[in-house]
Amino acid sequence: MATTSNGAEPDHTTADREIVISRAIGAPRELVFEAFTQVRHLSRWWGPEGFTTTTRSFEFRVGGAWDFVMHGPDGTDYQEWITWREIVPPERIALLHGESRDDPNAFESFLAFEPAGEETRIVMRTVFPSKELRDEAVEKYHAIEGGEQTLSNLAAYVAELTRNDVGRNETTPKGAES
Repeated sequence: MATTSNGAEPDHTTADREIVISRAIGAPRELVFEAFTQVRHLSRWWGPEGFTTTTRSFEFRVGGAWDFVMHGPDGTDYQEWITWREIVPPERIALLHGESRDDPNAFESFLAFEPAGEETRIVMRTVFPSKELRDEAVEKYHAIEGGEQTLSNLAAYVAELTRNDVGRNETTPKGAES
């Protein structure tokens, strides 16, 4: 059985190797997609709580890669590599995520950006090469909690962008409020 945080029905051919996490984000999907696909945004929110990200290189195109280091709150550095496999703006992204370009334990992630009224529902489906690797990610690396925290960070970041955008569009000059 796949581990899901939203009750989504798993794909039965990969159910024992996958994790599905979703979250509603209070912004249009174009903005959520942009925050997920531009390095100037990614470096501000990517990763679980307490983590920071340093990008070495970033090329957002099919076949392009994001080479980065996640810095854990305990000082541990995690080498990361993402290769973009499919990009359909602003609907979906498919990627391969590992420690390096040739990581035999790399996993696939499929992200869907679904409009939900004035919100966007992001669904992240991750499929590991084996049940054992999935179980290790869940038990040792807390992949479910980390994924939920990462999407929470994205939601908070997009909310900040939305607030800042609303502030820039106000007609009252800053400081002139009564």
